[in-house]
Amino acid sequence: MRSASSRVCGEARGAHRGRAVIYHRVALIGLGLIASSMAHAMRRAGAAGEISGHARSAETRAVAREIGLCDRVCDSAAEAAEGADLVVLCTPVGVMGAVAAEIAPALKPGATLSDVGSVKRSVIRAVAPHVPPGVHFVPAHPLAGTEYSGPRAGFATLFDNRWCILVPEGADRAATDRLAAFWRALGANVDEMDADHHDRVLAVVSHTPHLIAYTMVGVAEHLEIVTESEVIKYSASGFRDFTRIAASDPVMWRDVFLSNRDATLDILGRFTEELFVLQRAIRMGDGALLHDYFTRTRAIRRGIIEAGQDTPVPDFGRSAVGQAGE
Repeated sequence: MRSASSRVCGEARGAHRGRAVIYHRVALIGLGLIASSMAHAMRRAGAAGEISGHARSAETRAVAREIGLCDRVCDSAAEAAEGADLVVLCTPVGVMGAVAAEIAPALKPGATLSDVGSVKRSVIRAVAPHVPPGVHFVPAHPLAGTEYSGPRAGFATLFDNRWCILVPEGADRAATDRLAAFWRALGANVDEMDADHHDRVLAVVSHTPHLIAYTMVGVAEHLEIVTESEVIKYSASGFRDFTRIAASDPVMWRDVFLSNRDATLDILGRFTEELFVLQRAIRMGDGALLHDYFTRTRAIRRGIIEAGQDTPVPDFGRSAVGQAGE
């Protein structure tokens, strides 16, 4: 009889037949939103022959087994990584170095080690020293997500028409191209960047907006003239959008800000300067400046929609089914 940690889901086994397998074995270390969506997308594409997974929490592992998320849910990261052709670190960036050290003895020669972290330079510094000779380290970052977390949150279409950025940093070209093909099979567009440039871009498009969202929700919490019931009752306006972003995993975002400190502080400083410009325009009644500013920023929003990275509907392009997980 198979143990619970090596239990194979019959539906998952059948799903791999007759498809274009890119990696025979894929190991997912960490089983949150991104990893669970990867598992669903791999099954949809037939991109993996077998999926193994590990989560630090026994409760998370139990849920993953219950829903048949992986072919094998292992009780240790090293067990999940053993024999895998692709190992993907899906943990918070702050622990990736320690996880890499743990699984290093289990990585087979010729395997590819990757990640899905929102920061790249600090991840490379933490992980690279533990990568054994003959193992290809190709950092990656899929720019997709929701405010939900955990193994039940994933869904197969999360990466469709989103971007996945690879940061090869001199990695083997064939291994990099293979990983790019894998992410394309999962529905993503693929680009490559230098690690420092990636971190600066993400500070603009993701990290600083999240910090601002957390701050705005904190402001509402501390305003005595606005009651909690009013915040909740009238949040169908712009505040709702802030609360969606601020609902993201606090551990993940703590690690992101500490790991991408310099770029985030730089962009936050620029944001503060822009805010002062608008503050002065409002105080001085400079309607022309405000109109011009809002016109230019609206054009960026329209560009995002035209690029297929969102829709004009108010649910951010995700249906209730997608949000709950498929």
